[in-house]
Amino acid sequence: MKKMSRNVLLQMEEEDDDDDGDIGDVPTSRRPFLTPHTHLSSSLVLENLGQTIIPDLGSLESQHDFRTPEFEEFNGKSDSLFFNDGQRRIDFVLVYEDESRKETSKKGTNEKQRRKRQAYESNLICHGLQLEATRSVLDDKLVFVKVHAPWEVLCTYAEIMHIKLPLKPNDLKNRSSAFGTLNWFTKVLSVDESIIKPEQEFFTAPFEKNRMNDFYIVDRDAFFNPATRSRIVYFILSRVKYQLINNVSKFGINRLVNSGIYKAAFPLHDCKFRRQSEDPSCPNERYLLYREWAHPRSIYKKQPLDLIRKYYGEKIGIYFAWLGYYTQMLLLAAIVGVACFLYGYLNQDNCTWSKEVCHPDIGGKIIMCPQCDRLCPFWKLNITCESSKKLCIFDSFGTLVFAVFMGVWVTLFLEFWKRRQAELEYEWDTVELQQEEQARPEYEARCTHVVINEITQEEERIPFTAWGKCIRITLCASAVFFWILLIIASVIGIIVYRLSVFIVFSAKLPKNVNGTDPIQKYLTPQTATSITASIISFIIIMILNTIYEKVAIMITNFELPRTQTDYENSLTMKMFLFQFVNYYSSCFYIAFFKGKFVGYPGDPVYWLGKYRNEECDPGGCLLELTTQLTIIMGGKAIWNNIQEVLLPWIMNLIGRFHRVSGSEKITPRWEQDYHLQPMGKLGLFYEYLEMIIQFGFVTLFVASFPLAPLLALVNNILEIRVDAWKLTTQFRRLVPEKAQDIGAWQPIMQGIAILAVVTNAMIIAFTSDMIPRLVYYWSFSVPPYGDHTSYTMEGYINNTLSIFKVADFKNKSKGNPYSELGNHTTCRYRDFRYPPGHPQEYKHNIYYWHVIAAKLAFIIVMEHIIYSVKFFISYAIPDVSKRTKSKIQREKYLTQKLLHENHLKDMTKNMGVIAERMIEAVDNNLRPKLE
Repeated sequence: MKKMSRNVLLQMEEEDDDDDGDIGDVPTSRRPFLTPHTHLSSSLVLENLGQTIIPDLGSLESQHDFRTPEFEEFNGKSDSLFFNDGQRRIDFVLVYEDESRKETSKKGTNEKQRRKRQAYESNLICHGLQLEATRSVLDDKLVFVKVHAPWEVLCTYAEIMHIKLPLKPNDLKNRSSAFGTLNWFTKVLSVDESIIKPEQEFFTAPFEKNRMNDFYIVDRDAFFNPATRSRIVYFILSRVKYQLINNVSKFGINRLVNSGIYKAAFPLHDCKFRRQSEDPSCPNERYLLYREWAHPRSIYKKQPLDLIRKYYGEKIGIYFAWLGYYTQMLLLAAIVGVACFLYGYLNQDNCTWSKEVCHPDIGGKIIMCPQCDRLCPFWKLNITCESSKKLCIFDSFGTLVFAVFMGVWVTLFLEFWKRRQAELEYEWDTVELQQEEQARPEYEARCTHVVINEITQEEERIPFTAWGKCIRITLCASAVFFWILLIIASVIGIIVYRLSVFIVFSAKLPKNVNGTDPIQKYLTPQTATSITASIISFIIIMILNTIYEKVAIMITNFELPRTQTDYENSLTMKMFLFQFVNYYSSCFYIAFFKGKFVGYPGDPVYWLGKYRNEECDPGGCLLELTTQLTIIMGGKAIWNNIQEVLLPWIMNLIGRFHRVSGSEKITPRWEQDYHLQPMGKLGLFYEYLEMIIQFGFVTLFVASFPLAPLLALVNNILEIRVDAWKLTTQFRRLVPEKAQDIGAWQPIMQGIAILAVVTNAMIIAFTSDMIPRLVYYWSFSVPPYGDHTSYTMEGYINNTLSIFKVADFKNKSKGNPYSELGNHTTCRYRDFRYPPGHPQEYKHNIYYWHVIAAKLAFIIVMEHIIYSVKFFISYAIPDVSKRTKSKIQREKYLTQKLLHENHLKDMTKNMGVIAERMIEAVDNNLRPKLE
């Protein structure tokens, strides 16, 4: 290996030919980069982070002083995680295609890429990393560069990154569970501790090199676990430079991968997922995760969260912890929801108003007014008999109870999750996450404006002025607003479709019920329109969703957030706002707008001056809302799971098909991992987004569909195992990342929880028929408004359908459009209006105003009760349990005491040495004088 003691950067005068924009481009005068530090203290490295050392090495053609990795042949050990010497562990793998063996005519481009890669690898070596290159067994054009971080490098960057490491074993005793009698049951659900051994707990502190003796270092090779080693190496890979163009530095492995200079960069899995490694020193964590977590036979078991966190990092671990806790809480909601559904199902035979709809002498003799102009006929009320029976299941007293329960449930879930999250912060050492988040390379690449920092009073560079920032924010907000308007336009299109198709179905479908034909009983014009519109709405939602994902990323890139956390939070808000409108707009329309502004048959309301507004079934729009939720929730769950399972599996299957000719060869661990699918930076973001959208369906519209928590529960049980299967079998190992919580998703869920109380109260008040039925039962079934001697629901249908005189139909210029559709003199319609001949004919009657007053009173009372309970629960349940607080304080005290005692011991020892030397020096000076 050629020796060299300084950084190497290609200095080029010509234009760069990379195709990935300016990502990783930074003027040399302002990018804090790493400098060689193998033999420097961490404090000097921290100082060097603000410096740039770029030696002038001449033009592209004249540079030959590169430090290159050693080339070694594959030693035939397919499970090996070490260099060929068997001593140095592989912490990261870089893959590139040898330009000299490419079958292409672009020799100039290949040479430039080769020189950039050589400069980058040379600088990696200068920064203390050790490299070893090996050619592919299956494709000799591919070269795998294995990266190893020696002890000195790990210690230096552990201090820079404020990584917490063990001081001494944790001697705090865990309190025994209050549910000791259920230990036999929890033991069945838990992972066998003889297979996955519990992790030993330690007191930890941010690592410092000058206090290395204070840390619990039994074995240097095991002190930094593989996940921590990979994290440190990735930190270095992301910040090392490789090129200088017009005083602008290019840096980072991400840019090199995006531009095709490297084909991939990833840490290694520790073994195959189906069998254990032949290496006795391998912990086989991937195999254990597959067997005890991802395998279908473990579907009933708890997740091994500590092992997930250890193998994939805290960011992946906190996601699965949240998803598992959400799924556990759904179990209670699903049980209550099923109970409410069964209550409605078992009591549907006692539904008086449904019996009246189906009765041939009541519903069979009520002639309903046409629901559209000219083509729609008169129809009998009893054709909606089957839908009214279904509606009795969902529009019952159990629905009210369940809506109130879910308002309390969502608060309990969020509050108890905060407590669980605090426990994980303590257990996973993220209570005081001190890692300083670096600015994104894309941000620093555009820092061209110099300003004075108000705090430090020093110059700093920013990418744009205040005016430029305002312009960017305005443009981004305008783009988001435009796409939201596009969604609203698609919803309007669906409404127009409903109105148009309803006319066709009304003209084509049978007018009368034939008891021998089951299709006629269920396929009414309203049902046919609702189902087809829901399916089309779902298809449009998925198409717009696919397009907007790319648009949202483009908008966020243009907005240029400073850190990765800012970037993810900004993208989260944009995507959720879009998805909220995309998925929920059709449900909001059905729940709160459809059938509310239709006028009456003699004076209907028209959309766009052309289409007559939609009406609900005589029982209301609740059943249609239920249908919409079922199709969207079910379709989304099926589509997402198919996509998540089939897509990576098919891609890997295609890859194996292309490599079938060399399948009999023994391939090394790094080559097996290379042929797995890469998981994008935002892979976890989409998993969160999918679950939060589902959380919205479960909470916002649950009053119309009490089985929603059950569907979500079944989906989530599968989702956990599908995600686990993907990570362990189909994807390369992710770079471990730290995370303290679930980020911006927590306030989003809190906002949904607050909105859910309002939406469910309004669904019960305005979408269901519960309030009109209660008003009739308590006020209008008995005198002075009714004729019955006791409270009853008999006569409800006749009382709530208004009368219209057919002769009063008008069509501005064409006269009565229904004069040839029968000899009917009157028809009925769904509203509370005075009959013809009344002094206030077709005006709202007293029943209407009673119902409106009751609806408003119900909303106010229900909201205040639930919000009061929510706020009381939030106040009564602290975010951090007393036990966890005590543990945190106890650990902090013992850690400080330990560090302080060790520091005092060192000082005492040093002072003793100094005192002895002083006494010896004084003694040596006084002795001659005394003599």
